[in-house]
Amino acid sequence: MENIRNFCIIAHIDHGKSTLSDRLLEVTGTIEKREMKEQLLDTMDLERERGITIKMTPVQMRYQNYTLNLIDTPGHVDFAYEVSRSLAAVEGAVLLVDATQGVQAQTLTNLYFALEQDLEIIPVLNKIDLPNADVEKVKKEVVHILGCREDEILAVSGKTGAGVEELLEEIIKKVPAPKGKIKDYETGEPEPLRALIFDSVYDSYKGVLAYVRIVDGEITKKDNLHMLMTKGESNVVELGHFAPKYVPCDKLSAGDIGYIATGFKSVKECKVGDTITLVKTHKSKVENKKSKVDNNPYGDINPLPGYAEVQPMVYASFYPVDGGEYNVMRDALDKLTLNDGAFTFEPESNQALGRGFRCGFLGLLHLEIIQARLDREFGLQPTITTPSVVYRVHKSGTDEIVDIYSPTELPDASQISMIEEPYVKLEIITPAKYLGSVMELMGTTRAEYKSTDYIDSERVQLVFEAPSMEVIVDFHDQLKSVSSGYASMSYEPIDYRTSDLVRIDILVAGDRVDAFSRIIPREKAMSEGKIIVNKLKDILPRQNFAVAIQAAIGAKIIARATLSAFRKDVTAGLYGGDITRKRKLLEKQKKGKKRMAQGGKVEIPAEAFLKVLRK
Repeated sequence: MENIRNFCIIAHIDHGKSTLSDRLLEVTGTIEKREMKEQLLDTMDLERERGITIKMTPVQMRYQNYTLNLIDTPGHVDFAYEVSRSLAAVEGAVLLVDATQGVQAQTLTNLYFALEQDLEIIPVLNKIDLPNADVEKVKKEVVHILGCREDEILAVSGKTGAGVEELLEEIIKKVPAPKGKIKDYETGEPEPLRALIFDSVYDSYKGVLAYVRIVDGEITKKDNLHMLMTKGESNVVELGHFAPKYVPCDKLSAGDIGYIATGFKSVKECKVGDTITLVKTHKSKVENKKSKVDNNPYGDINPLPGYAEVQPMVYASFYPVDGGEYNVMRDALDKLTLNDGAFTFEPESNQALGRGFRCGFLGLLHLEIIQARLDREFGLQPTITTPSVVYRVHKSGTDEIVDIYSPTELPDASQISMIEEPYVKLEIITPAKYLGSVMELMGTTRAEYKSTDYIDSERVQLVFEAPSMEVIVDFHDQLKSVSSGYASMSYEPIDYRTSDLVRIDILVAGDRVDAFSRIIPREKAMSEGKIIVNKLKDILPRQNFAVAIQAAIGAKIIARATLSAFRKDVTAGLYGGDITRKRKLLEKQKKGKKRMAQGGKVEIPAEAFLKVLRK
């Protein structure tokens, strides 16, 4: 164990975590040069296409007789939960800062996560090979937030490999060895196994693969597993570590990071944050405890601190287009929750859309990733309702408070005495020259300004308190737009506050489309209604009859647009003759279109639901 070092790389999005991981794998000889490709640890097609890390990825390296276990983490604010889980499995963190962009909002958020876990922090500047890198200035920023000395900050290039060997030496020197025990030092008896599940994936042949950090004891291929939380029991199908592919081995001991193929077919039996122990140890320890009349249900074995249940920031409902796909979608969502601890879902039904699932996400990017994975991995393209946060409705005349997850659940206005919506603390870091543009953008939202802090002469940290709905839907894209891509943001929930809100319903060809309903501030209702109907006019495919698109509050129509019909040239076959012949055919066509409009239905494509959200 003295020669094991467990660490992860944390940074803001696009600061070069995955590229630096590539160089570490190359320098340590974990991957041969002929097998090397860019962003090797980003295994999903979606990660490669978007250029972002979505899932944390563990890998084991060997360097100078040391075993180095690295976990590459995501940087986007929507995947902060992945970062918090990886930090619980390691003793050290490499804090990576882009030498061209400096400290960003998510850099600070991830740093606070690491400090809470009491990890050893190694500050590193990346991209020093770029011509616009300002190493000295960014070093001063890191000193300002971390309180370290300038000579403790390493400068590396993930692209060229400069400084990577020095970083490996620093990791070996500074990151402490794991503290667990394989045997009891006094009696020499084996220490009971305790392994923390920090991630998991589903394999159709081996069942659930639990990614674990062995804290105490050891496990071999002959052992039987016991889950302390779920009480599930199973045989070990396979053990191994990551290189970065699965490499089977005979045993995993205290301090190791690896995987255990559990053989569980149900995702409910093997949850992220659970503690794995062995069946024989668990039973003997429980018997001992029973004889001592103790209330600890786990016997002598105390479960490891797991993870706080993540609270979704935004909810949207997924409905299968074909009702027969309901069970297929449930199984698909089950498998996605196993692989993504921040994603939650539960069944619900709707009069118009049928049976579906209410899903919880950390943000809109998270929702888009889940939607794309459903399409690619399972071939499902669900109808998606407008994303919404959880509102609290106080009913008039009673003390009853109801949580509203979807706009369609909102009671009639006569039954409501007050509506509360969730607020977040929003931190924005921007170059000072974009301060005016950012403040102008904030003026279009309902955010409350709190404070300004100058990180240095050129960079400013702004703090606001804003309604969650203003931040999670499209704010990140707008912020990047007004700051030429230089500003960054992070947010965390704080409390609920009273607001004057109403529900807007959208009617297409006279039918209310529940998926487009949304709850918005009363003063923005007219303008939002116009924006939505005009956008739908551009998005929806044209029909053979004119389609009325309307926005309404209750029975009052507040905005309307008309989607014009296709027009077939019914007079094309005429040659000469009286004008009345043309008029007769055109009148006949007009009557046909009128009949169509009375009973015609409009099919709304799946992509329209997310396009409507984009501003």
